Amino acid sequence: MSQQGYSTGRDVTLVVILPGGAVLRLDKVTGFTAKPDMTNQKIKGLDGTIDNLRWHEGWSGTFNIERRSPAIDAYFADLEAAYYAGDDEEPATMQQTIVEPSGALSQFRFEKVLLSYDDAGDWASDKSVSQRVSFMAARRVQQA
Repeated sequence: MSQQGYSTGRDVTLVVILPGGAVLRLDKVTGFTAKPDMTNQKIKGLDGTIDNLRWHEGWSGTFNIERRSPAIDAYFADLEAAYYAGDDEEPATMQQTIVEPSGALSQFRFEKVLLSYDDAGDWASDKSVSQRVSFMAARRVQQA
């Protein structure tokens, strides 16, 4: 829900669709970051003119998750088993939906998503288990 015309974290929902069409349950997402990855090159000619080039190289980001089920652990256990069995890892797709302060919806699809398990969590008797998953995507395409 936006506040005074500003977007907040409550304005976004995320869905990870696995290669077979199943949805990966992300439990309680407490944080999400995404950024474009690109390489820039500056070309300085002998005549003193400067040209700038840019190569788009996909997107990357992270999820902070509070563990409420074994879904993330099971997903990465399956990936590890498939790796040791010699199977290819199929990329996932990710859907981001944003409720804009105006009430309009913006939707973005991240394509060819590869997830990485950065932190499976610290287990202690008096606190929840926080996990961290990062992603790389080939593209982000606006759908709405």
